[in-house]
This record gives sequence, structure tokens and C-alpha cells, in this order.
Amino acid sequence: MSATDDRTTNGGVPVPATPAGATDGAPAEHPPASPASRGMFGVRGSGDVSGYGGLVRPRQPIEESPRPYGGYFDEVRDALEEAYPEFGDAIEKIVVDRGELTLHVRPERIAEVCQVMRDDLALRFELCSSVSGVDYLGADERRLHVVYQLTSMTYRRRVRLEAAVSAEDPHLPSVTNVYPTADWQERETYDMFGIVFDGHPNLTRILMPDDWEGHPQRKDYPLGGVPVEYKGAEIPPPDRRRSYQ
Repeated sequence: MSATDDRTTNGGVPVPATPAGATDGAPAEHPPASPASRGMFGVRGSGDVSGYGGLVRPRQPIEESPRPYGGYFDEVRDALEEAYPEFGDAIEKIVVDRGELTLHVRPERIAEVCQVMRDDLALRFELCSSVSGVDYLGADERRLHVVYQLTSMTYRRRVRLEAAVSAEDPHLPSVTNVYPTADWQERETYDMFGIVFDGHPNLTRILMPDDWEGHPQRKDYPLGGVPVEYKGAEIPPPDRRRSYQ
């Protein structure tokens, strides 16, 4: 029985219909650069979070938070400003959201800021527990962001640093000389997002093969995949099933 555009019945038996948004035989499509995140399969008008219902989540602009921030956040900000003369040039904005303090740092200054955050006696952020990447495709001209999670074991405090670079020039200094724990984390971020950490001792792929093309966690990376066979049937790879949006 061939698929039809509209679901009908034949004696009460449903007739298969072409899924909305499907493109037979089409490869994966790049996500549109739009101001809102939409459901995976292009369906509109529903809040269904399954992906089939076309979930629409408007992107909110990230604005600087006014003072006072509350808690120890003001103390951290003041201590960094006092210890780091280039504070005004290096810090783009400070955001407090969901109980978390984020310092948005100019990419070329990230290693300097980390050095001060670690060494100043009023800050003492001795541990970098995570370096990770985020791709804000369609929402930010500098779409590739690097997030650093710092912890002060002396004062039992946490702070989040964030630096943004463009896909055309994805370079920023490595912080491995300040935080050795960032070594493999920067390699993973390079592997998955293509962000280049200048000065890293051995910036090579850590998850994908050395000759792999592209960076799988960028949002414009094709789905790809391999077909799966079982009991005489074959399931095509994701990029051949339908048109992802």
C-alpha cells in the first residue's frame, strides 16, 4: 500500500501517511539559523517535547545582571577587580542565573583571568573541574563558547567562566599551564567543536580518529550513520530516514 499525503481510512483501517517534514531519500539538512529552537521534525503548533510536536523555545538574550548579586558573588567580583588591573577590558559582562555566577571573558584574556582566579589569596579557585563547549548556532555571531567550571576548595565557592569565539577564527589561549586538569578537557572540546587552544602541549583528537573530518557536536554537523539490518529488514541511518530540522 502506497503512502498518501493525508491519512484516510478504508473500511476503518488507517492508511499509512507520509510523515510531516519527511523528504524521501534526502540527506540530513543543516538546522536553520533562526531565533528559536524548534522541534526535531519540523511540526508546528504544539508544546509536545517529544520532538514530533514541534517544541518552540524562544531564545532569551543574555543580559548583564545588576548589583548586588547576592551571596559571595559580589565578593568574588570585587576581589577579581582589585587583583586584576585589566578587569575592565577583560570582563565583557557578569551574569547571575539559576544561582550561578558567570564571568564572560574576552577569549584572549582567559588564561590571564584563570591565573588571577587561582593565585589571588582572596579568590583561591584552585580547581578547574570542567572545560566544555557550546554551539549557539543562529543566536550569536561568536557561536562557539567555551565554559570553565572553577572551584575554590579553600572558600568552598564556585564560579563559571565563559569565552566566545567565532567559527571562522576559533582560537583562544590554553589554560593548561594554570590548570593541568584542563589538558584532556581542552582536547575533547577541540575534537567535538573544533575550538583551537593555542599553547596546548598536545592538541590532538581524543574521541574521534585522527583523520576524522568535522567536529560532531557542532550544530551544523550532518547526522550520518549506518544502516541496521535484522530479520531480513533494514533500518536506514538517521540522515536517510527523514528531513531533520
